[in-house]
Amino acid sequence: MHGTPRRTATPAQALSAMDHLIAAHLIGQQELARRLGLTVTDLTCFGFVLEAGDDLLTAGDLAARVHVTTGAVTGILNRLERAGYVTRRPDPADRRRVRVAAVPEAVTRVEAVYAGHYKRLTALFSDYAPDELAVVTDWFTRATALAHEYLEKLNRNGPDEEC
Repeated sequence: MHGTPRRTATPAQALSAMDHLIAAHLIGQQELARRLGLTVTDLTCFGFVLEAGDDLLTAGDLAARVHVTTGAVTGILNRLERAGYVTRRPDPADRRRVRVAAVPEAVTRVEAVYAGHYKRLTALFSDYAPDELAVVTDWFTRATALAHEYLEKLNRNGPDEEC
């Protein structure tokens, strides 16, 4: 499959397009979370639980991924558990820790809410050649790493310090 011919773009145009994408997705995530009876942070944590699959995460794993304290993630897990999204299971290797598992019915509910959007995104990605998808995937991966680095800097620096 060949990619669609595209016009060249400047870094400024790419940044603007990225800002619009992020804004649209933030608003979309808020609406999806609302429909599921969750906060965006709770939905994000649940997404990490889903991504982990059978390799169940600990509360510490989730806290690190969402950049919150373990105390904050305990509150998130309490809400997710009360809402029927996750269960906590003892860690077979360390009885002091628990692992977080997704509730199958909740997985079905979340997948149903995302299905239409993911179908559209899959169709959009199919418009790109494999080498173009490699560039897009590389960009997403590297931009995510930069975002995490920046977030860590923000968390380390005082509110008046430049990051």
